[in-house]
Amino acid sequence: MILTNLDFINLKIKHAKEILALLIAAQDEFDILCSLDGVEFNPTLPPHISSAFKDVILFSLANYTLSTATIDGNNLVFEAGFGEENFGSVVSVPIGNIIQITQEETPLFINVSATLPKPKKEEKPKNPFELNPRNKKLLD
Repeated sequence: MILTNLDFINLKIKHAKEILALLIAAQDEFDILCSLDGVEFNPTLPPHISSAFKDVILFSLANYTLSTATIDGNNLVFEAGFGEENFGSVVSVPIGNIIQITQEETPLFINVSATLPKPKKEEKPKNPFELNPRNKKLLD
């Protein structure tokens, strides 16, 4: 299926970057719907705020938040306030996690590949000798 094809996924990321760059340059307000997996908050949000998040989250980029938005490699980075106390945090969203970009509820971009589970990276042993089964008896 094309949705899992790496070339297709990279094409969608490139397309999202181009749309985001255009919106940021124009300082034109927009929303992103994204998978929460991989989104980073600096500083980390307090538990009473972060516990309310689901697997998918909507960010509205307007006013100050939009003025701080940049594209850093494969991440959309911006400052935002959360909760009643407007707790400030720098948010880093992997562009590959963006499911939808909308403006005034009109979809500008949709990436169904972002909804698919990410393949888990196989953990490599810390000790390279563990890779060879013959070394097992030496390591025990």
